[in-house]
Amino acid sequence: MRKFLLFILTISFFSACKKTPTDTGGGITPPDAYYFPPLSGDVWDTKTATSLGWDDVKLQSAFDYAGTVKTYGLIVLQHGKIVKEQYWNNWTKDSKYYLASAGKSITGFVTGLAQQDGIININDKTSKYLGTGWTSMPLAKENLITIKNQLTMTTGLDDAVADPDCESPACLVYKADAGTRWAYHNAAYRLMQKVLSAASGQTWNAYCKARLFDKIGAASAFWYNEVMYCTTRDAARFGSLVLRKGEWAGNQLLTDQGYFNAMTNTSQNLNLSYGYLWWLNGKASAMVPQSQFVFPGSLNAAAPADMIMALGKDDKKIYVVPSLDVVVVRLGDDSGTSTLGPSSFDNEIWSRLKLAMKY
Repeated sequence: MRKFLLFILTISFFSACKKTPTDTGGGITPPDAYYFPPLSGDVWDTKTATSLGWDDVKLQSAFDYAGTVKTYGLIVLQHGKIVKEQYWNNWTKDSKYYLASAGKSITGFVTGLAQQDGIININDKTSKYLGTGWTSMPLAKENLITIKNQLTMTTGLDDAVADPDCESPACLVYKADAGTRWAYHNAAYRLMQKVLSAASGQTWNAYCKARLFDKIGAASAFWYNEVMYCTTRDAARFGSLVLRKGEWAGNQLLTDQGYFNAMTNTSQNLNLSYGYLWWLNGKASAMVPQSQFVFPGSLNAAAPADMIMALGKDDKKIYVVPSLDVVVVRLGDDSGTSTLGPSSFDNEIWSRLKLAMKY
């Protein structure tokens, strides 16, 4: 009996030792806590593919493919730690590049922060911040457009104008009532930045820096001419923030989880694969930029169904996969099949990552 009790005490002791919190340099945290890199410096913890049960050879094969199609920076995080990171074209972890339309998804997140701050309500009329006459629509039609319509690409503005980036009233013409038509329209999105700048009383860059970039250590990130620039690692930091539903190292930046859930789920019944400036995988149908056709099936059959995506021209990608606890970022130039949103690169890279990650 005494030996049995000694055995039980010994097992209990070692079990307790395994569960004891450890000092990671930033205080005492559980060993399985999600990893967040420090806000400054180059330190970023890593883990191996084999420790996750992944196939390291096939993971390298996915990276090798990416390197052949003008990828300059590719990073894979799992539970916040770097599993693999590689650069081409003389790039390094410090090289900055534009995100193109992948920056839309950052704007979608910051809009949630602005609503949380009480400076906007997404159901407000856009004209509340831009003034009446910001379009050439009849006033009654213009007044139908809300910030939420801008977030969901349902403003009703005509996306087939000569210059879809043009923000002057002459370029913003009526096509349909707000909320009745989905169309990927850059000008309507870009005016979101002016709405948020007017509401905050700051430049768009200053507001993003104070409310987001500084909070997650994205020191290199900035906006220029309405386009965001950052490093591959900066984009990966943002991916981790979204994977954690707006939390960074114990600080819940986006406390409005209702907004977060709306942002990362179908936002309207026209394009099931679109949230608030985020692309959504695993839906029954999808629409893509510059088309009114509704395609049956998921955007990316090779990727997990719960993946959400920040997608930009020339294959700028931030993939966030909650079921795998994974973030993947790709920066570079056109892989040869690029569009404003989804492209065949998405399926090509994920068909290889699927073999590596064994899901």
